[in-house]
Amino acid sequence: MRQPLTVVKVGGAIVEDEAQLALLISRLSTLSGRKVLVHGGGRSATRVAAALGIESQMVGGRRITDSETLKVVTMVYGGLVNKNIVALMQAHGIDAMGLTGADMDVIRAHRRPVKDIDYGFVGDVDHADGAKLSALIEQGVTPVLAPLTHDGLGHLLNTNADTIAAEAAKALAPLYDVTLTYCFEKEGVLDNDGQLIPVITRELFTKYVADGTISGGMIPKIENALDAISHGVGRVVITQATHIGQESGTIIC
Repeated sequence: MRQPLTVVKVGGAIVEDEAQLALLISRLSTLSGRKVLVHGGGRSATRVAAALGIESQMVGGRRITDSETLKVVTMVYGGLVNKNIVALMQAHGIDAMGLTGADMDVIRAHRRPVKDIDYGFVGDVDHADGAKLSALIEQGVTPVLAPLTHDGLGHLLNTNADTIAAEAAKALAPLYDVTLTYCFEKEGVLDNDGQLIPVITRELFTKYVADGTISGGMIPKIENALDAISHGVGRVVITQATHIGQESGTIIC
């Protein structure tokens, strides 16, 4: 029987709120089984870029990453945000190690091809190494993954944190009974009346996108979730950070 493992993805709004982050990590410390944490940090990157006189350009919620912006996100995601989270996890008794995709070659990607938009140094994942992540996990270490990958040619790439969480979960699914949990500020996916949608299947997702119930940044999040399920991840939950490990939120199946 495979051991349970929870991959938790937490967005920038929670990462950058000291009280919410502390509560999330406190909850995480009570979860049984192995754990992986994936984080964002886009708001911090935007603030630091502005302080350095670098304009942030966003298209459809995605950051255009030129060479100067890549330096900023590397400093912020791989340094400031990642190490603050690791330090807080240690304070809660979780032995954590911060990683980018380049560390141990755990997540390799390629630069997104230019179509209608040139996103710059943005990566689309080719491979996540579940065996290397598992080697850390089995030593009692909780990997903390920053949203940065590499191309194997010496270049770092800015990569969506939801995608990294899904790819890590897929890579670990052959080794563990994996639950992928996306944490954000709401109790789950809400309908147009603000009511929780308890379950979303692929068929319901198609319907909700067509009628406008699901839109914007929630679309790629659920697409990642459905892809993870199709590649062996046992369960995907979208819920509030305070509710991880509980029977609440929206279940993707």
